[in-house]
Amino acid sequence: MPDLTKLLRITRSFPLFIPFIAAAIAVPAAAEDVPLSYDLPASAADTALATGVEDAPARYLQDSDIDENILLPPARPQDDDPERTWSRDYFAIAAGVLNTPKYNGSDDRRTLPAFYLRGRISGYSFSTRGTNFQVDLIRQRRGQKTDFKFGPTISLRGDRTGKIDDPQVAALGKRKLAVEMGLFAGVSHTGVITSAYDQVSFRMSASKDISGRHGSWTASPTIDYGTPLSKRAYVGVSASVNFYGKGFGRYYYDIDAADSAASGLPVYDGAGRKATAGKYTVGIAGAYALSGDLRKGFTLIGGAQYGRIGSRFAKSPIVADVGSADQWLFGAGLAYQF
Repeated sequence: MPDLTKLLRITRSFPLFIPFIAAAIAVPAAAEDVPLSYDLPASAADTALATGVEDAPARYLQDSDIDENILLPPARPQDDDPERTWSRDYFAIAAGVLNTPKYNGSDDRRTLPAFYLRGRISGYSFSTRGTNFQVDLIRQRRGQKTDFKFGPTISLRGDRTGKIDDPQVAALGKRKLAVEMGLFAGVSHTGVITSAYDQVSFRMSASKDISGRHGSWTASPTIDYGTPLSKRAYVGVSASVNFYGKGFGRYYYDIDAADSAASGLPVYDGAGRKATAGKYTVGIAGAYALSGDLRKGFTLIGGAQYGRIGSRFAKSPIVADVGSADQWLFGAGLAYQF
């Protein structure tokens, strides 16, 4: 496909969970495990169509977290400059809606508006991933197919901070907003299976609560794969696992005697006994360029993610008795890049 090759030789990566990323930055952490999950590969170097969510999110959306980059930089005259060292600068914004459980483990749902930001300046990338903001400190060179990523993240976790419909869970009391800081690292490679434009990526993120709420840590490995179907269509898939420390399980899922008396739910202390894999996610997302060019202009984005709460968390009464271990997220929106 010579026309596609010419069109995409300067494109960048896609997010695998862009629907969640595009719709998640403003939502509480009920959607934080969207891989949306999640960051960004290098402009496969201005020579091929790469993928990227977050990274997408996707991820995730926060722990989801996915190399998220469904919004592609537009072509400009300087893109073909052989003297240019770093991948092109760009800025992208998306807005949409996200339908998600009210908190992790809930069987009640809500639909919320949200937005997503992403960009690159002088080779340094930055992006939002749900309620997470991250910066890639490894500069992206023009023309590279393998891209390594590393940088800091800061996240807001709002699980169970808002209105809760279930009266028994509401009787347990609201949780306070947690602030988490950490690091992410990853690698992506363009030109893997279907063509010179598909991309596979792996990312690992870890963070620590610095606000004194759950006082613990979280970690999430994510693997993504994405490929263009044409010059205006793209599809990607992703999978991730979210690990949590003892304090996290104790704060969000355990129920002590006083809470049991107030809510009528049984006492439970299994979630806070040891660190555990608290949630598994898989997802699919896609994009369709209204302009006919995925690199620029307006793009429709959408996707779905299935999450399964892990055994220790799933046995908590807020999940097993009045909630659900099966967690579905759906998102759609409109993106614009310049």
